[in-house]
Amino acid sequence: MVQQQKRILIIDDNPDVTLSLRVALEQNGFKTDSYTNPALAYENFRDGQYDLVLLDIKMPEVDGFQLYQKIRKNDSRIKICFLTASEFYYERFRKERGFGEFKQESFLKKPIQIDDLIHAINKLMGSG
Repeated sequence: MVQQQKRILIIDDNPDVTLSLRVALEQNGFKTDSYTNPALAYENFRDGQYDLVLLDIKMPEVDGFQLYQKIRKNDSRIKICFLTASEFYYERFRKERGFGEFKQESFLKKPIQIDDLIHAINKLMGSG
């Protein structure tokens, strides 16, 4: 099924992860941009440019939670999906930071199968 050219921004400090996600998403009809440097990603971020951000949590200098807060100040409508190797982050995020808006589905555990990723993205964007 070909997507309606939804734009996804991928931010993960691991170049192998960003490349594999980008290739898989583009093969499934999404338009993507990716960054391995969170500061550079934020510097180039523009309101309304993306439908979804796939955001790694554990990155050097600026973690995914901090970057989320910066992005949210520029674009209050964008969907955010965190990528993590740990389930602990979901509860920590909700309790310590008071972000009750996020459901468990907004946190995807790495590694993730491409079919599961596409399904999760479609669900988050309301198209599946």
